[in-house]
Amino acid sequence: MFDLESLRDATRHVHGLMSPTPQYAWPCLSGRLHCEVWVKHENHAPTGAFKVRGGMLYVRALQERFPQVSGLVTATRGNHGQSLALAARRAGLEAIIVVPRGNSTEKNAAMRALGGEVIEYGADFDQARREAERLAGEHGFVLVPAFHPELIRGVATYALEFFEAVKALHSVYVPIGMGSGICGLIQTRDLLGLDTKIIGVVSDRADAFAQSFARGRIVTTETADTFADGIACRMPDAEAFAIVQRGASRVVRVSDDDIAQAIRILHEDTHNTAEGAGAAALAALVKEREAQRDRRVGVILTGANIDRQRYGELLAAPQPTRG
Repeated sequence: MFDLESLRDATRHVHGLMSPTPQYAWPCLSGRLHCEVWVKHENHAPTGAFKVRGGMLYVRALQERFPQVSGLVTATRGNHGQSLALAARRAGLEAIIVVPRGNSTEKNAAMRALGGEVIEYGADFDQARREAERLAGEHGFVLVPAFHPELIRGVATYALEFFEAVKALHSVYVPIGMGSGICGLIQTRDLLGLDTKIIGVVSDRADAFAQSFARGRIVTTETADTFADGIACRMPDAEAFAIVQRGASRVVRVSDDDIAQAIRILHEDTHNTAEGAGAAALAALVKEREAQRDRRVGVILTGANIDRQRYGELLAAPQPTRG
């Protein structure tokens, strides 16, 4: 996939365009869960999510290989699209972003503000992806997948930052959407020779990766009906699945209620905003807190792009007492 030298090259490129994101061990959070919890704050990235790193690297590589390219097309639920819209604008390229109908209005607005042409199509990500394929052919633009080696190398720069800043992490929890984040973590851990356990997290209402991991083969689901749109995956990518199967310790399912509780915990204990997928890693740690007692554990807060109305509703709900 990539070696350590090429990962460090990617990190230099990313850091030329954005600052490293912080990682903090919040005392209230650690006290609540009875372990040393380190949060990697990808919600502090320029687009409010980790995906921005991949877009930067992908577009650089694209222009190096195909300097004549004039535009790109991709499908997204929001964060991948923001990443590519920003990178395309900086590179002087057009960007068409296809989202499912009913997608987050605030994510759509952000993609348009970054220069992307947003088209709503289909009932879910996979239908939007097929429309993106058609549009790429129609316009003669490059079709950008949600999973690609340059995207993985780009987002893996957060893993390098995290592992070099926080030593001896026993485990890291990370949400799985299309797989770039967890695959970047696995590859970076292996390149650094660490024994940190990488634990994937999915919604129990979009658990194709969990079913696939358990059965040892790719399993698709009919629906991905979770408010955590960043992990609403029905069809695992084969390459991503192979990496997860090889390098993840396990894949944990969490419910929408678990995720909502984790959003409230992050607000209460750290005063950070998390979208559904962004809180999924903490939701899984909360679920497994007794098994992780007294350990040093990381969670990836992958993004903060949640619509204000939904966020207000979630925060207003009652919160269980501290354990």
